[in-house]
Amino acid sequence: MSSSQHPVLLSHEEADALILQVQKQQANDEFDATDEALIAQLVEGFNDTRGMKRLAFAEILGKVGKPATPALINGLANHNNPVVRRACAKTMTLIADPSTIPTLVHALLTDEDTVVHGSAVGALAVMGEAAAPVLLNIVASEEHTESAKGLATWGLSFVGTAGAPHLYKAVNSEKEAVRSAVIGALTALVQENDDQQALELIVGGLSDSSAMVRSEAAAALGKLSNPDVIPHLGTVLGDADTDVRKTAAMAMMKIGSGDAIAPLQTALEQETDDAIQPVLRLAIAQLQKKQEEEDDGWD
Repeated sequence: MSSSQHPVLLSHEEADALILQVQKQQANDEFDATDEALIAQLVEGFNDTRGMKRLAFAEILGKVGKPATPALINGLANHNNPVVRRACAKTMTLIADPSTIPTLVHALLTDEDTVVHGSAVGALAVMGEAAAPVLLNIVASEEHTESAKGLATWGLSFVGTAGAPHLYKAVNSEKEAVRSAVIGALTALVQENDDQQALELIVGGLSDSSAMVRSEAAAALGKLSNPDVIPHLGTVLGDADTDVRKTAAMAMMKIGSGDAIAPLQTALEQETDDAIQPVLRLAIAQLQKKQEEEDDGWD
């Protein structure tokens, strides 16, 4: 294809032929990454109604790498077909070129297609350190929708160790929404990398001035299934906020250690809220049942 030609909508047969042609070129190290018209035609291949063929085009463009970025940016920003925009964002995940971040953010915040939003934040998440501050800014902003903030919060959980320093710093943000979002992201760091600094920051969240953050921290500790955090959870069984107390009790039940029974019983004796007492009783009963089953296993 000459560089002067514009992308055209391909028939299934033409798309199949193009895929085979380019795959062969890539296998033989003969692909011309400077052929902008060909790369644009590959992006236009996302119009194909067959999902597996769209995937094939994405894999081809992923192998092209950064030379494909301009065409993908143009497709995500300007194409009238939402399927193409979704595929462009997903393919950016394969390339992880930081230069795509502004376009991905714009798509997340303004595209009319909600699936594009998810695809865009997925691509942002793999950028790690480069995307972490951008995602944090979205969560902190008063201008963006709750949906966008929720997706950005989800994206923070995937920034990995490269983005960890931004999370460590943001846990002290003035905005409770940011601190709450960061707790969730720190949880992923503990689960995936045994990040002890992240664990300490989550535990610190139990004493946050915001009940929302304290509750998020308690829930996070429950997800970690680490019996060592039970004493920390025990400190918030008497929290002034009922949601925090409830979340802490459920977290202790989820961890499943018999060490939680005594603090839960003490909390039950002191609890005056009729809505929380059943939660405490349930947690105690479940832990006692588990302990009995474990004891029976030694008979």
